[in-house]
Amino acid sequence: MKEGIHPDYREVVFQDMSNDFKFITRSTIQTKETINFEGKDYPLVKLEVTAESHPFYTGKHKIVDTAGRVEKFRQKFGTRGSKTQAAG
Repeated sequence: MKEGIHPDYREVVFQDMSNDFKFITRSTIQTKETINFEGKDYPLVKLEVTAESHPFYTGKHKIVDTAGRVEKFRQKFGTRGSKTQAAG
């Protein structure tokens, strides 16, 4: 391989912000934050949804809303036409 043209491929910690689940994998993603995980410092990538919190994999309906859009929608339309019950 040519020197100096490939991104830095290293171990990175990905953290699910909804349930604090963390896992290590290798990635070229650039981060500004680091975390001490299992006694070693790693670059940190924060995620809103992973397989540990996604409804398809967990079987639980959960609404992830970081900007208040769901609450604004519910205030405007209420529960009219809703067929699912959100997990709390």
